[in-house]
Amino acid sequence: MIFVTVGTWEYQFNRLVKEVDELKERGIIPEDVFIQTGYSTYIPRFCSYKDLITYQEMIENIKEASIVIAHGGPGSIMLALQYGKIPIVAPRNNSKYGEHVNDHQIDFARRLEQGNRIIAVYDIGELRAKIKNYSTLCKKLEKPSARGHQLSRLVHNLEKYCRSIWTE
Repeated sequence: MIFVTVGTWEYQFNRLVKEVDELKERGIIPEDVFIQTGYSTYIPRFCSYKDLITYQEMIENIKEASIVIAHGGPGSIMLALQYGKIPIVAPRNNSKYGEHVNDHQIDFARRLEQGNRIIAVYDIGELRAKIKNYSTLCKKLEKPSARGHQLSRLVHNLEKYCRSIWTE
């Protein structure tokens, strides 16, 4: 199962939801897909979905998923990493699509990508290739659970970074 989460921010993320649904429709994604759609207005036709889920449902979906696809929110990304998943991250883009209040998710994703923590998708058209080559891409990155205390250090550094961009 592929699990997609767009978070709970009160902005749509139709671009991601629609792309995943279309990949499922065309058979590019053969496995089941569950999308947490948040406030998106696009209604998936080929994937299971729910607008909002509980924290426990989030954990269960992440644990069960072969691939986690997340928006660029720190909470979703860190939860995937905590459970040993390398997420494909498609950050919301405010300047181009009005998907958030600013472009901090793009900045955050670039930072994590530089640290080899995530697989980033800045152009939604790249999502197909990232899903298709997920195993190969993951082999280039260390699994989060294999780094032990490094993950704690990463969380600490990410918290510091988040505080710095939220206070600007």
